[in-house]
Amino acid sequence: MEMKKSLGIYIHIPFCVQKCRYCDFCSFAGDGGEVRSAYATELIRRIKEYGDSAREYEVDTVYFGGGTPSLMSVRDISRILNCVYHTFSVSGASEITLECNPATADRAYFDALRGMGVNRISMGLQSASDRELSLLGRIHTVKDFENTFMDARAAGFDNISADLMYGIPDQDRESLLTSMRYLCDLSPEHISAYGLMLEEGTYLERHRDSFHMADDDTQYEMYLDCTEYLRSRGYHKYEISNFSREGRHSRHNMRYWRGEEYIGFGVSAHSYFGGFRFGNSRDMDGFMRGGDICEEREYIDGEGRREEYIMLGLRLADGISAEEYRCRFGRELYDDLPTLETRIEQGFLQRRDGSISFTDKGFFVSNAILSELLTSDR
Repeated sequence: MEMKKSLGIYIHIPFCVQKCRYCDFCSFAGDGGEVRSAYATELIRRIKEYGDSAREYEVDTVYFGGGTPSLMSVRDISRILNCVYHTFSVSGASEITLECNPATADRAYFDALRGMGVNRISMGLQSASDRELSLLGRIHTVKDFENTFMDARAAGFDNISADLMYGIPDQDRESLLTSMRYLCDLSPEHISAYGLMLEEGTYLERHRDSFHMADDDTQYEMYLDCTEYLRSRGYHKYEISNFSREGRHSRHNMRYWRGEEYIGFGVSAHSYFGGFRFGNSRDMDGFMRGGDICEEREYIDGEGRREEYIMLGLRLADGISAEEYRCRFGRELYDDLPTLETRIEQGFLQRRDGSISFTDKGFFVSNAILSELLTSDR
């Protein structure tokens, strides 16, 4: 029997209790249960449309992102997941993740999620300082996080990811260390550590002069602090901002970085399927009316796949293999990227086991170096 191709499913849930001060994601605060349930119904209708086109695929990752997916009722999450199970061929070993904000779920909610097949929780801590959480506009306290984390553990979740943030207004390196120590003591299987980005139009960007913000040098020191401390506590950095215990990396997110196929459902969701990258707009009204909200669609040809292989692969700690590059594209990596040697000599990139990867120093400025590498390639 012919092996089916692997596929991931992303489901965007755009509802929040309130908008965090740094958030530029597609999310809407204040909508009630009726709106959320109607959104689930429209998601289900759109998921069913892919039944025929995905017959050659087997789904092995499902990811509920947001927003705050844990604001959805157990009934609506169950309805959506059951539609996925009935529309696609879903592997029995699938990783099924749901993002959860502290204080929006309890033991009973997690018990219900486990019963319907969810086996991974991604939870936002951001900081172990209530003052810093307040500055970020988070709705929870540190104690709320701990209670929610322990409820998930009590329900049997043995694969929990937690988010940390550095570069928070008025945060210093000692405060960051306290947050890392607190989180590591709880021992989640996975930690995502992000530097705060002041996205245009967000509260923190508009009021940046009212806060003391870490400069680039301090953010770099904080990034190294994260890398070194988490490594000392047994967390392996496998991607620019992601650390995990052995074998506990995010299988769904690895799809993105390995250029594998996935379909995104919901407002602002993006997809890579059938050779095309396409994305939905943030038009909630259009989505709820059943309209076509796809606002971008691009066929990724051979040259596009090659550039994506470089750009996405170098996000990973393992980097990209010169031999695999040759086998995939029939070209030599060093010939195509003439500035590689210079960046290796400067300590931003390194050779290791036939692969090229960023050093810790290089990871912090990876966007600029990737842009340079791909520009020199043309």
